[in-house]
Amino acid sequence: MPSTPSALPAVEALSEAEAGREHAALAEEIRGHDRAYYREDAPTVSDAEYDALRLRLLALERRFPALATPESPSRTVGAEPAVEFGQVRHRIPMLSLDNAFADEDVVDFEARVRRFLRLAPEDELIVTAEPKIDGLSLSLTYVNRRLEIAATRGDGTTGENVTANARTIDDIPDTLPEDAPDIVEVRGEVYMAHAAFAALNARMAGAGGKVFANPRNAAAGSLRQLDPAITASRPLKFFAYAWGEMSRVPETTQFAMVQRFGAWGFQVNPRMRRCSTVAELLAVYHEIEENRANLGYDIDGVVYKVDRLDLQARLGFVSRSPRWAIAHKFPAEQATTVLEGIEIQVGRTGALTPVAKLRPVTVGGVVVSNATLHNEDEIRRKDVRVGDTVVVQRAGDVIPQIVQPVLDKRPADAVPFVFPTTCPVCGSHAVREVNPRTGREDVVRRCTGGLICAAQTVERLKHFASRHAFDIEGLGDKQIEAFHRDGLINGPADIFTLEARDAVSLKKLKDREGFGPTSVRNLFAAIEARRRIALHRLIFALGIRHVGESTAKLLAGAYGTWAAFQSAMEAAADHGSEAWADLNTIDGIGEVVAQAVVDFFAEAHNREALAALLAQIEPEAAEARAVGDSPIAGKTVVFTGSLERMTRDEAKARAEAMGAKVAGSVSAKTDLVVAGPGAGSKLKKAAELGIEVIDEDSWVAMAERG
Repeated sequence: MPSTPSALPAVEALSEAEAGREHAALAEEIRGHDRAYYREDAPTVSDAEYDALRLRLLALERRFPALATPESPSRTVGAEPAVEFGQVRHRIPMLSLDNAFADEDVVDFEARVRRFLRLAPEDELIVTAEPKIDGLSLSLTYVNRRLEIAATRGDGTTGENVTANARTIDDIPDTLPEDAPDIVEVRGEVYMAHAAFAALNARMAGAGGKVFANPRNAAAGSLRQLDPAITASRPLKFFAYAWGEMSRVPETTQFAMVQRFGAWGFQVNPRMRRCSTVAELLAVYHEIEENRANLGYDIDGVVYKVDRLDLQARLGFVSRSPRWAIAHKFPAEQATTVLEGIEIQVGRTGALTPVAKLRPVTVGGVVVSNATLHNEDEIRRKDVRVGDTVVVQRAGDVIPQIVQPVLDKRPADAVPFVFPTTCPVCGSHAVREVNPRTGREDVVRRCTGGLICAAQTVERLKHFASRHAFDIEGLGDKQIEAFHRDGLINGPADIFTLEARDAVSLKKLKDREGFGPTSVRNLFAAIEARRRIALHRLIFALGIRHVGESTAKLLAGAYGTWAAFQSAMEAAADHGSEAWADLNTIDGIGEVVAQAVVDFFAEAHNREALAALLAQIEPEAAEARAVGDSPIAGKTVVFTGSLERMTRDEAKARAEAMGAKVAGSVSAKTDLVVAGPGAGSKLKKAAELGIEVIDEDSWVAMAERG
């Protein structure tokens, strides 16, 4: 795992390879925290620690833009919805918000908005400010003014269907007034008041049940019950503050829309304010912060939104968040406790991660007992020892980070922690990679056991069979763990030979505990159904570092067939080859991703495993990309020179909305160059390659036609 920002070298001091390794470790950790928070209602780090991880990730991507792949946590939201609930696809994605942590960040936010919109200092810019409720995001869709669907955020694109449960919440009306549009999607936050939370926990404890750690977990767990009667027995509340799909937007400002929600019968936050200056925004923030303890419900900051909806539409979105809104987070809270032990966990990539086992302590009303220590450098830098009294910190409702030991309380027999140099799972050497150019060690120590390490093998197999990879029904995590433990599946190819081996085995699968003839027959049928597999699923299933689902789709779309893909990746090992150049010109594939894929195919044991797998399966060719009505859909566009009628960001956002890919350099893959005044080498290269060039006026006319 990565270290805390203060323990790491400055981003500016890193090479691209060093940044790539750190980025991969950060992304892996953040995705794990997202699953714990959004899907399991069991967060594993504090808000402050999570925010610090994201800030470091963003800093790496700003320094090395190639790291910002479509699969990066900077461009994704939430986590996959749980399979226990029906799924609802959001017509308009439910995105997250960027964060501000200091007053200066709010000043920067307002300045960015003004620059994007090209507003003069004297031009009015109204921004709303409202408390950021610490609960569970919920979408409510009304059709012909009757509640039809209620869904959680999920991964931002697909959420969980919790309609029956939402109907039990008094703050959510079943019907809307006659003045409401035919289709209305109201978004807000389900939460639990402090008094109701205390009463619920007292009732749960009295009945011998499990108590909740905090109101947010209680609200999330209560809404996501399979039995609506349980939800109905829980004191849930709902604040409305946003919207998604609307057949008609009845107001022109954010503030007026929220007031309209109130008129329709929703609870809206009375502390929402309209501000015309940054000073007013910060005054509202500090007023809310001072009165936080008296609100009766949990908040973790203040949200600012540009008020005018037409300006919101112009500002648009970047990856996982809108440009027109930001969340100003509150500072962290602290407490002290005793570090009772340090455990070493091994991840899917072989990373050894130290986990602090804490004497349970309440921090801001939340009982915590674990904290991630990141890596051995972090332990050494803070000189954290077993037995120490330590300062722990949190900013929301989750497990804290360790800030520092209290040295005057250190036991006399406390000794420095010795980080293991062998894997605790398989006993293989655990090493820190050294960059040959800089001589600097990687922050993460990794097991060298590879496929012989059960911790890695099992996780790789789980990934291979997971939903967005081969999606083999009946071969879930528990089955893979059991089959691997008993030597039945040690690699991906073993999955597809399982039936043949079972036919000649003396110990049949149907005789195993938890199995029977029907379940085994269904499992074999599910495996057989995956012998033909979509190309992007196969690429994703391989578990190549930096290659997530979105990146796998980019690679599949670019090469079309497995044979072409493998041949190109093997040829791209020569960085002077055309194959390497072509790989790096794919929009969304930077040098770090390209190197990771090439490295994967350069490893002999990977090629051997692939050969065994390909003897059992047939990868399907990727479908050709559908070209829409837009004249630039599916094409690659480069902007060069100065744009005078819109900002570069606005032009890029518009091109992407029209289905185009925007590249930063001109190559043989470029279809169109938009050249403004001052265009230089890019314009010259476009002329050399015979690429179509248009001026800004022609581009604006094309954009207006859509």
